[in-house]
Amino acid sequence: MPTTITTIRSRVRQDLHDEDSGGYRRTDAVLDRHITRAVNDYSLEAPLEQKSTLTTTAGSRSISVASLTNIIAIDAVEYPIDQYPPKYVPVSRWQGVITLDLQALPAGVENVNVYWTRVHTLDGSTSTIPVAHEEIIAIGAAAHAALDWTSFATNRTNTGGEDVWGRYKAFGESRHRDFRRELARIVRANRVRVRKLFTPGGSIAEQRDRVYGP
Repeated sequence: MPTTITTIRSRVRQDLHDEDSGGYRRTDAVLDRHITRAVNDYSLEAPLEQKSTLTTTAGSRSISVASLTNIIAIDAVEYPIDQYPPKYVPVSRWQGVITLDLQALPAGVENVNVYWTRVHTLDGSTSTIPVAHEEIIAIGAAAHAALDWTSFATNRTNTGGEDVWGRYKAFGESRHRDFRRELARIVRANRVRVRKLFTPGGSIAEQRDRVYGP
C-alpha cells in the first residue's frame, strides 16, 4: 500500500501514545495539521524538483507561472529548448509572472522549460516524500503536536498529575531537536550536489557584462 497521511498519522499516534481509538486525545484533523506543518518544514530543506514546459506569447517576454502550484523557487529557465549545450536565460518573477531577460522579443508561441521546486504532497491518496524520509515527517509532527498540547495544558488540571505538561514539553523539545537535526543532515547531503543547474548562455565576457554591466 502506498504511504498516505493516514500512515504517517498512525506513526505519530504511536509516538504520542495516543492509540486508543475509543478516546483519542487529539482528532485526526489536529494531527493532520501538525503533519502538514512538518511537511512544509521538510520541503524548505528538501523540496520536490519539477520540470514544466510553458509557452511564450508573440511580442512578450512575460510568461504566467500560475499553473505551477505551491512554488518554493524557480531554479532555471531554458529557452530556446532542445539546444546543446542547453541555453538558460535569467528571469525575474513577480506576482505569478516570470519575465525573460532577453534583448529580442519572442516572435511567436515557443516552448520554455521551467525548472522549479515545490512543496511536497502528503494527503489521503498521494505522497511525494521519499520512503527514507517518512520517519522524519513523523518525528516533526509529533514534536509540533506535543509542544502544542503543552501550551494548551499549561495551568490546567491534568489527570496525569501536575507535571504531565512538563513531561510533554520535554518530549516535544526532544523530538523537535531530533527533527531539526535530521533536516540539517538533509541540508548537508544536498550541499554535496551542485544545485546550480547552469551557467547562463554566452561567452564569459557576455556573462560578466550581464551581471556587472559592460
